[in-house]
Amino acid sequence: MKHNTHSQPGNHKSAGAVTLESPALSQSEADFSPSADEVARKAYFAYVNQGALPGHDVQHWLAAESELIAERNLTRVHGFHNKT
Repeated sequence: MKHNTHSQPGNHKSAGAVTLESPALSQSEADFSPSADEVARKAYFAYVNQGALPGHDVQHWLAAESELIAERNLTRVHGFHNKT
């Protein structure tokens, strides 16, 4: 197997790689959006509560993310997010 000697380190992309770039968020928006860990935890509990059936991971993820954002919208509207 030959190695490409003309490639630069850090510029490797697989042929089918797709990179998703998220739009720039302000600091308050970044603090407001749920982290991947929060979404994963909520999606996992939905998966378990619905019988642990495979094949619905995207639906669980999107539902969990939507629910977390809705919950944060409620607290933002009522001003609870700034309580210290």
